[in-house]
Amino acid sequence: MSEEPIGRIVIVGGGTAGWMAAAALSRYFGTADRRVTLIESDAIGTVGVGEATIPPIRTFNAKLEIPEDEFLRATNGTFKLGIEFVNWGQIGDRYFHPFGFYGQEFHGIAFHQLWLSERERGGGGKIDDYAMSAVAAAERRFARPEPGIQSPLAHLQYAFHFDASLYARYLRKRAEAQGVERCEGKIVKVHRNSESGDVDSVQLENGERISGDIFLDCSGFRGLLIEEALGAGYEDWSHWLPMDSALAMPTANAGSPDPFTRSTAHSAGWQWRIPLQHRTGNGHVFCSEYMSQEEADRLLKENLGGEILSEPRLLRFKTGMRKKAWSHNVVSLGLSSGFLEPLESTSIHLIQNGIAKFISLFPDRSISPVERDEYNRIMRASYEDIRDFIILHYKATQRDDSEFWRYVRDMDIPETLKRKFDLWRLHGRIFRDQAELFATPSWVAVMIGQNIWPGGHDPIVASLNSNEVAATLRHIANAYSQTAKQLPTQEEYLRRTGAWSNA
Repeated sequence: MSEEPIGRIVIVGGGTAGWMAAAALSRYFGTADRRVTLIESDAIGTVGVGEATIPPIRTFNAKLEIPEDEFLRATNGTFKLGIEFVNWGQIGDRYFHPFGFYGQEFHGIAFHQLWLSERERGGGGKIDDYAMSAVAAAERRFARPEPGIQSPLAHLQYAFHFDASLYARYLRKRAEAQGVERCEGKIVKVHRNSESGDVDSVQLENGERISGDIFLDCSGFRGLLIEEALGAGYEDWSHWLPMDSALAMPTANAGSPDPFTRSTAHSAGWQWRIPLQHRTGNGHVFCSEYMSQEEADRLLKENLGGEILSEPRLLRFKTGMRKKAWSHNVVSLGLSSGFLEPLESTSIHLIQNGIAKFISLFPDRSISPVERDEYNRIMRASYEDIRDFIILHYKATQRDDSEFWRYVRDMDIPETLKRKFDLWRLHGRIFRDQAELFATPSWVAVMIGQNIWPGGHDPIVASLNSNEVAATLRHIANAYSQTAKQLPTQEEYLRRTGAWSNA
């Protein structure tokens, strides 16, 4: 006998998380027998800044059948090929974390091992020469790979920068067209079932009660349902990631937008630069224990590239995650689920990943603990995976110019990350645990970019013909370089494809 299906889905909170969930759920579960309601209040602000993403956002948009050029035009979006890091290993250092991969495997041996071997012989150039996305970014050029055509451009991977508030507005329009009902109002009370402890309904200021079978908490840091009502608990990771504040402000574009994000390290934090079509998003993430807000404000303004459009807005946060992302009949998404600083642009991905996993484990009305526990296991693994990769950027530093950098350089790190460090330092090996988000090339980019060099390369490389390896490397670098020089600038490409907004 089949279980009774869920008929009422209630999303608490709008913004990026809420409307991503609404658009996806109405796309897959929007039927006459199932109602999706989203509650938000115009009186409650959202964290709407320039947002940088990673390539899986393209999969999410494609599943919702969102035309890419239309999406870019609606959100003042631009393309992103990776992140440029400045002053992270040492002051004056600069490296690029590209999307995609380096070169290609040779007889099953990872490409970076070939490059390390060639470097020992005095050749090889920079590792960036072997990533199509990095080479195109260095030229400030971009074009999408053409489906089915095998060329160096096929190795280029990309994501997007966009205005988060415009993205939410765009998704809202699609979600409402798919039957989502938006309810304006501020929630003042949560009613729980006296026997099961589940949330039965939420009550608005005007007295209206909205009931549901399952609730998605997209209420932001507050965690209105998951924390205030259910007390799921919060696991604090600030001893590894001590950033707790950010100043965000927009500036006018000083030139044509670059196809990459920039992260510049300062004395107790780092500054982001996200180029959109109509403006540039800027911000300074910092640790208030080591830097005052006034000093953070001064540093941010001294390192801008365009006219200031508005004064900085202060955001406060605590790095960590809910002990249970899904508790009773409440699933938390976005900031209500946890927070990892935006260093590697993973905020949107964690929302997307939570939605995808919820859809794949969509329950009946009774909600089996098996499905709920599996969701929590998967989301914990996702958060811990990204956590370790972000910690890597701080731990892998040689900076000694401030108390902050000495602290993060010398701090104890999770055992999962320590194991990766130890393996890398021996022979440059990286092993992924299960389905980690960041693949081997990402770890290689940060390790090498921040001067963490292995003692040697994998001994198996000695079985290869060194002259053949060197010739293969030269061929790859030349092919990428020639291809990149022929590409248009990103603004030219956006205008040519009709993705440039006229707003």
